[in-house]
Amino acid sequence: EVQLVESGGGLVQAGGSLRLSCVASGFTFDDHNIGWFRQAPGKEREGVSCFSVQDGDPYYSDSVKGRFTITADIARNTVYLQMDDLKPEDTALYYCSAEEITIDTGWCTDVARFEFRGQGTQVTVSS
Repeated sequence: EVQLVESGGGLVQAGGSLRLSCVASGFTFDDHNIGWFRQAPGKEREGVSCFSVQDGDPYYSDSVKGRFTITADIARNTVYLQMDDLKPEDTALYYCSAEEITIDTGWCTDVARFEFRGQGTQVTVSS
């Protein structure tokens, strides 16, 4: 059974930092891509970042590129999202998500629509 458990959200002032963690179980990073998407009230899901052992280069949306960094501890099946220089528009519920890599699935650009996701962790950035 695939499980994704997020932690690390909270309230921070603009310009501050947070680090999200996602502990994964039920699969390995060798054949699944794993990442983060977010959803703010009244808005659509937005893919934020994705880590792929197979691809090497991580994926970032334009809105977070240069401010967020995704890393993974493969031995611990854990992925992290370091968020720096946070802005009020980063306020959202952040979800960890994962999907098996096949010719049709698991592409990092589709991280907002991955098959598996966690319960989410709230990030609130005050101005």
